[in-house]
Amino acid sequence: MERSSSRFKALAVSAGLSFWFFIISSITGMFSIETMLSFIAGIIILTQIFAIKVSKVLEVFAIVNTKIFLGILFIFVVSIYGIIFRLLKIDLLQFKTQKETYWLDTNDFKSGKISKQY
Repeated sequence: MERSSSRFKALAVSAGLSFWFFIISSITGMFSIETMLSFIAGIIILTQIFAIKVSKVLEVFAIVNTKIFLGILFIFVVSIYGIIFRLLKIDLLQFKTQKETYWLDTNDFKSGKISKQY
């Protein structure tokens, strides 16, 4: 974000704020498309007008917003894997080897059997 223009930073922050507005208004049950569009328009106008003056603040906000979003995404992905493994009854801690496998057993190899291939 250091080399990005202040206008691009303003758009990135507007997108982040719009995303959080959507999440929070949906959770509270007060979401409507009219308020969402008016919020987006207002945020874009304000951030574009003051983009040059508050460029450093926009950069910090974009970095914090990205870290929070990626943290939530990571927790969501790990949770989904846990749910899928539980539904499929896969226990990674007690994973047993099976006799019907295609993997080669390294104990079966002896130095006399191994030859160079050209």
